[in-house]
Amino acid sequence: MDVIDAGGTMILADLNEFKEEDLLASPYFVGSVASLQKKTAKQTVSDPIAEAVSLLESRLGKKVAGTVPSEIGGGNTAACLAIAGKLGIPMVDGDLMGRAGPELHQSTMQIFKLSMSPSAIVSETGNRILVDSYASIDDYEAIARYVSVVSGGHAAVVDSPLTRSRAVDCIIQGTISKCIAIGRARRLAVKENRDPVGAVMGELTNGRRLLKGKVEKYTWKDEKGFLIGEATVAGEDEWRGKKFRSWIMNEHIMGWMNDRPVVMPPDLFMFLDPSSGSGITNDKLKEGMEVDIIGASVPKVWRKPEGLAVFGPRHFGFDYDYVPFEDLRD
Repeated sequence: MDVIDAGGTMILADLNEFKEEDLLASPYFVGSVASLQKKTAKQTVSDPIAEAVSLLESRLGKKVAGTVPSEIGGGNTAACLAIAGKLGIPMVDGDLMGRAGPELHQSTMQIFKLSMSPSAIVSETGNRILVDSYASIDDYEAIARYVSVVSGGHAAVVDSPLTRSRAVDCIIQGTISKCIAIGRARRLAVKENRDPVGAVMGELTNGRRLLKGKVEKYTWKDEKGFLIGEATVAGEDEWRGKKFRSWIMNEHIMGWMNDRPVVMPPDLFMFLDPSSGSGITNDKLKEGMEVDIIGASVPKVWRKPEGLAVFGPRHFGFDYDYVPFEDLRD
C-alpha cells in the first residue's frame, strides 16, 4: 500500500516481454512466519529489500530489469510486487515454485541445476551480506536462515539472477494471473452468496475439499527460523468421525486423514475460512476455528526426481514414496 499511496505503478509482464540481456532477480523475505508479528529491537534499515537489490546490482554491475516471485505466498509475492513498483520495473507473471514453501531448497532453480548466487541478504538490523557463491543449497539455506534468526526473525534476500533464456525453463509462468483469477472467483462467490471455497477449488488443478471442521488442537514452536507445528481438525457434517492432521513447516506440508496420508509434498493443501474462502496463515490459526481444508496438485515440474529430492516427503523426514494428490483418497 505504501507504493500505491506514493503514486507507484504495479506492472505485471509476460516473460516474453523482456529482452535476453535483461537482468531478472528474485526478492523475498526468509524467516519464520511466527516472526512476522514481532518487531526487531534495533531497526536501522528501513527497506532491506531495496538495499539488497542495490547490493546485488553493485556486484553484477547491472540494474535489475524485472522481479520474479520466489513463491506464491501472501507475504513474499506482495514483497516482490512492491519492490518492482518502487523501482518502476515490471514483475514477471510467474514464480519459482508454483505454491509456497519453507526453505530455499524449494526453488525450481534446484530442478534445473542453476545457482541462486550471487545473492544479497540484508536485515532491518543492518546486516548486509553478499553471497558470491555457495558450496551447496544446504549451506546457502543455513546462511540465509542464520542471518534471519540473529536479525530478529527475518531478513531480505535477492537472488536467482536470470537471463530470459534461463528463466524460460525455471519460471512457472502464469501463476500470478491464476492467483488473480482465484481471488476474483472467491469475491464473486461471496457477493452472489455462493460457496467461496468451492469457487477457489474450481480454479485449482484437481482442487478437492478434504474436510470441513473445527481446529481441535494446534501446537507450534518457533524453531531455527521456522514455525514448526501440527494441527488436528475434527470433521463436522459429512466428515463427522474423521480427523485431519497437518504437519507444518511455515506452510502446511504433509496431511493425514485418520492417520492415512492424503496429501504429500510437493502437492499442496490449505486451510480456508468457510465464510469468505480466504486463506488462514499458520501464524493466525487457532484452536476452535472453523476451517475448510482443500487440496490441489502441484505443477508437474515438481514431480521430476530432482524436484522430489528437495520437496518430496523424504526431504522432510517422512518415510513415504511420493503419491500424486489426484491418486490419493482417504
